[in-house]
Amino acid sequence: MADTRFRGNERNGLEYAMMKITLSILIALFAISCPGMAPHVTAQTVSSPVESPDLATPSPPPTRRYTGRRIEIYPGRLLYRRCVDWYELQHRPSGTVLFPQMRCWWVRG
Repeated sequence: MADTRFRGNERNGLEYAMMKITLSILIALFAISCPGMAPHVTAQTVSSPVESPDLATPSPPPTRRYTGRRIEIYPGRLLYRRCVDWYELQHRPSGTVLFPQMRCWWVRG
């Protein structure tokens, strides 16, 4: 008879432990599912401190104004390229090949 009472107490202890675990899980799920009850938590980096949500919107970049810093170019005589092209036979190990050639130079116009 003592054995059955012991098994009964052991079962009640196991049921009590399972009930505590289940209750803990339910409380944790409830806390996660209610965002209004938990405090607002944000990650913080070393380079940027945590800001309030209304200050988190970035301000527009400052406008740059260029005052009198322009490069003015006054071209003299224009230059253009004059080119001559031709085909040349080149002897390769695989056979003779017709190879394009081109020579160009700048000419004042």
